Amino acid sequence: MTSKERIRAAFDHQPTDKVPIHHIGFSSCVASMVLGREAYVGGGIQQWREANALWRGQEAHREFLARSREDAFDLAMAIGNDMVRMEYWRMPTKPTRKLDEHTFLYGDPDGHWQVRRFDPETELYQVIDQHPKIAGQMDLETLEGTVEARERALVGFNPTPESFASTRELLDTYGKEHAIRVGGGSLGIPYEPAIWLEATLLRPDLVARYLDVQAERAIRSIPALADVGVEYLFGGGDFASNEGPFYSPQLFHELMLPRLKRICQTCHQYGIRYLFASDGDLWPLADDLFEASGVHGYYEIDGRAGMDLGRLRERYPDLVLIGNISSHTLHLGSRDDVIAETLSCLEEAKRSNGVIVGVSNYLLPGTPRVNLDAMLDTIEQFR
Repeated sequence: MTSKERIRAAFDHQPTDKVPIHHIGFSSCVASMVLGREAYVGGGIQQWREANALWRGQEAHREFLARSREDAFDLAMAIGNDMVRMEYWRMPTKPTRKLDEHTFLYGDPDGHWQVRRFDPETELYQVIDQHPKIAGQMDLETLEGTVEARERALVGFNPTPESFASTRELLDTYGKEHAIRVGGGSLGIPYEPAIWLEATLLRPDLVARYLDVQAERAIRSIPALADVGVEYLFGGGDFASNEGPFYSPQLFHELMLPRLKRICQTCHQYGIRYLFASDGDLWPLADDLFEASGVHGYYEIDGRAGMDLGRLRERYPDLVLIGNISSHTLHLGSRDDVIAETLSCLEEAKRSNGVIVGVSNYLLPGTPRVNLDAMLDTIEQFR
């Protein structure tokens, strides 16, 4: 089977010649260990690299995009991914000022601006200052203004296949033998700043409007995404910790579920498989999320929070499951811990159709090479 055939079989819950693999994400540090060169993949580090490229000009930015694409594909091949992640974090906004090697200012220095700084150790590219200091001043009135602005931006939003020309190019170039994951259809209630969670109780109508905008943007995009050849749409949004969801199952049922169903129904209409991601313990509302919504798949499966592959497969036989090797185990566990966890996931995948094994979230900077090799070697030997 080709990788593309293997992934399609998994989504059709058919047997595969060997266990299908998809590792969700890699830091640049760990990817560089795999490739033996600095790898242009990752999170905040890619946003900082793009800032530098944009600062240097259009040609430098084109080179950044080309190298990022090349490294993402080379990494996917080196780690044995059947489902290929071609796009990592982006921030295609040219900075206004370069303050030092790691720090850029964005926006109007005399009006609204923010300063972001890159931390090489963590690979984060975070806001360290801004004006006005909105985060500390947000209230329900501010949220209403935010929602109104997003509603205004929705007017005239009618994407066409040409809107996704870069996605078409990726699929045409790399999608003949490999399944290509495409991000889109995100849906979620922010949990930072906390005023959003307060609003679920004090102004649920406001949160509903915010979710309506997200759902409508996804629904208007899906026909064009299908036209360029997208088969797998990776959406969702974090809303839980190891202690459970950040808001009640009732609120999920009333606010999230109707919008999520609309996205899933539209994907189904156009032949796209929609996948939802969130870390944490999702069992308190799992029936709504994994059954009533109509989602095709679930990724970033957090085994440390109790989201066990075997239990999920038994309860939701039609759900495609991706992941369940813990980033935490790879980062802080022993080599034996990594081997045991990897074997457990492979064994469940062999027992159950529709399981794609891989690291559930993100291989962190500082992950030991011995643990990375233990996981990759175990997969290669026993898949």
